[in-house]
Amino acid sequence: MSIDFGRPTTVVRSPKEGWSARIDVRTVTVCLILVALALAIGVIALGSGDYQVPIGDVLGALFGEAPARIHMVVVEWRLPRVLLALMLGAALGMSGAIFQSLTRNPLGSPDIIGFNSGAYTGALVVILLIGGTYYEIAVGALVGGIATAAVVYLLAYKRGVQGFRLIIVGIAISAMLGSVNTWMILKAKLDDAMAAAVWGAGSLNGLGWTQVWPVVVVLAILVPLILVLGRRMQMLEMGDDAAKALGVRAEPTRLSLVVLGVALTAMVTAAAGPIGFVSLAAPQLVRRLTGSAGVTLLPSAAMGGALLMVSDWVAQRAFAPTQLPVGVVTVSIGGIYFVWLLAREARKQ
Repeated sequence: MSIDFGRPTTVVRSPKEGWSARIDVRTVTVCLILVALALAIGVIALGSGDYQVPIGDVLGALFGEAPARIHMVVVEWRLPRVLLALMLGAALGMSGAIFQSLTRNPLGSPDIIGFNSGAYTGALVVILLIGGTYYEIAVGALVGGIATAAVVYLLAYKRGVQGFRLIIVGIAISAMLGSVNTWMILKAKLDDAMAAAVWGAGSLNGLGWTQVWPVVVVLAILVPLILVLGRRMQMLEMGDDAAKALGVRAEPTRLSLVVLGVALTAMVTAAAGPIGFVSLAAPQLVRRLTGSAGVTLLPSAAMGGALLMVSDWVAQRAFAPTQLPVGVVTVSIGGIYFVWLLAREARKQ
């Protein structure tokens, strides 16, 4: 047993004993603040709109103690959207943390290295060529994302996968898939093309309980698997040699994390379309708040959920009664963050 006096942490067992239960007070505090922020934004979103609902009635509806009309507005119409924003944002934040950890680069994000584009391509094939249902679109997005990840992984593989090579190959594949996606939309019928283009902006408009339950099921399967591999992910950040010395099989672990991270991204794309920049920004923002040496999974998920909930509320209310796709807001915010990040990295050179 050891105590680290450098930061307010408690080490219960050493890593040599097989696992480490380190409780970082600052990280826990940041997570709790983000959860509280998400809950507050959720309550505000449930009460705001063309039909205003007081906060007390919102809480009453959530606990089944409100009139039927308010219950319908809050629980049946608005609550699914709020839950989706929270869950999809958390999935994007966690996916971004995985890829930024694997690449050891703040630009290592699924929307930068092409996995979002691949999932979008798979969904477009089902929408425009097959005319599939919601679940068929979800399968198409998952297949497209995993196929893209496989291509990027194989092209980037050279005695292992290095982060910089993975990012460069991913950007190239993303550019190619972007051209393919544009070509498919241009060749489609007008109504189908317009629907695909709107969906491609990333939007939570019109989503309901039908979309909530599949997302819950997928997250219930993927998140525990990711958390199990989380400690190995941290070991990989020290380098393959160090990870192997600690008993971690580097390439199988890296490949498993890539598949799980792509599955999270594909799920978001299937449910709401490709939503950009949340997975890029969330891990880095929470890293600066917690002061941690690397990206972390659960805090990144909390930041992603809070970011997407705030963005969706802005998308609904900024130009009310017109509702914007949430992807427009995240791209706008993310573009500013991206410029700042590039400038900051350039000053380090």
